[in-house]
Amino acid sequence: MIRFQTATISEADSLAQFVNSAYRGEFAKTGWTTEADLLDGQRTDGESIKQIIEAPLNQIECAYSLKPESLIGCVHLIQEGSETLYFGMLTVSPTMQGKGFGKILLNHIEQIAKSYGCKKIRITVIPSRKELIDYYKRRGFKETGRFEAFPTDPKFGIPKVSDLSLQEFIKEL
Repeated sequence: MIRFQTATISEADSLAQFVNSAYRGEFAKTGWTTEADLLDGQRTDGESIKQIIEAPLNQIECAYSLKPESLIGCVHLIQEGSETLYFGMLTVSPTMQGKGFGKILLNHIEQIAKSYGCKKIRITVIPSRKELIDYYKRRGFKETGRFEAFPTDPKFGIPKVSDLSLQEFIKEL
């Protein structure tokens, strides 16, 4: 059983620690969605999480297991106009990956998007992350052919490889 809750400012530092542990460093390598081979440094920080929570049309949804109660996942959502919900920073604890919690989070995202009247969901992914792209494709996301530059601010990571970019995917609802 899972409980969902929108994050509050008081959770910002613990959420940053949770996200960083799932994306970077040795612990992240215990899961299959790590970026540790592509990027060093942090994925986010408490101040960035606070800014997300306070920003209009942004929210972070958290997923908690009930027995025992613990944070197992989170995702950053941005309402982009009236038709699109963007999501990023989808995080599942590395020890919980491969157990269906990512799919549960994606279903929750879809329900939120529909409740906002959105017609599509948008995400960007580092193109070399083939397993992750295949995962999203199996869930109905399609390549748009658009790419974005990877953020150069070191507070989002320090590239270990050259030519990082972000590839866009859309799922029609």
